[in-house]
Amino acid sequence: MSKKRKWNDDYVKYGFTCATEKDGTQRPQCILCSTLFSNANLKPSKLDEHFKNKHGGRDAGNNIVTLIAKRARFDQAGTLPTYGFSPTEKSLLRAFYQVAYQIAKLKKPHTIGEELIKPCVLEMAKIVLGKEAEKKLQQVSLSNDVIHNRIIDLSDDILEQVVADIKASPVKISLQVDESTDVSNCCQLLAVVRYVKKKKVEDNFLFCQSLKTTTQAIDVFNKIKEFFARNELHIDSISSICTDGAPAMLDNRSGFAALMRKEIPNLKITAFFIVTLLQQGHCPQI
Repeated sequence: MSKKRKWNDDYVKYGFTCATEKDGTQRPQCILCSTLFSNANLKPSKLDEHFKNKHGGRDAGNNIVTLIAKRARFDQAGTLPTYGFSPTEKSLLRAFYQVAYQIAKLKKPHTIGEELIKPCVLEMAKIVLGKEAEKKLQQVSLSNDVIHNRIIDLSDDILEQVVADIKASPVKISLQVDESTDVSNCCQLLAVVRYVKKKKVEDNFLFCQSLKTTTQAIDVFNKIKEFFARNELHIDSISSICTDGAPAMLDNRSGFAALMRKEIPNLKITAFFIVTLLQQGHCPQI
């Protein structure tokens, strides 16, 4: 029995949506002509071939925006069920994200979802709840790409919430920054933020970004400035920064502290080493 192919949201650019059968099999359906293909055709080369031969490709005016707009009617309840298919239920979608969250939290390989978790869940459902429950859970896709995309979605959502909280903070924020290296010896810039939310002081991990070239003070400064600009945060909303005691951070002329004071004259700078706390899982104090 051949392995079933999995839907990828990027396939919508070829003019297709995903139709899921009752047994969990995913099949591509053309948004423009409603043609339903087999699971074996669920790959970019086949989808692109149909899009070009039947609908003229992107030159015919079928860009991604118009395709997504046309796709909306296929996701309405009552369209796909008529043909024996149904869109992804909210409970199943929530299950996707819960499993992805646990995999990310435990730092496990993304492939563990499809190779271990799903087979175990299906076996347990079949034994305890019966075949109907097994068929239901079969629709939960835990492939490597799905888990990867779900983790990115979760990360983006958390960042949006933290940024929104920072913007709503009634007082200025504090940052704690440090440089560290990961398991591949690549230098990473870590940032933790403290702000006020609902009259309570909150600590949250803000970002971890690679310093791809050098680790000089100007590199650290540019990373933080770019992050604030990208997320529409005012750099002068920072009232204090806590760093490690490295010369690149605290040098009075060309260090990171000096560069920040040029942007924020009244900025307070203190020194503290946070890598140990982060590795132990504690929330650092700013």
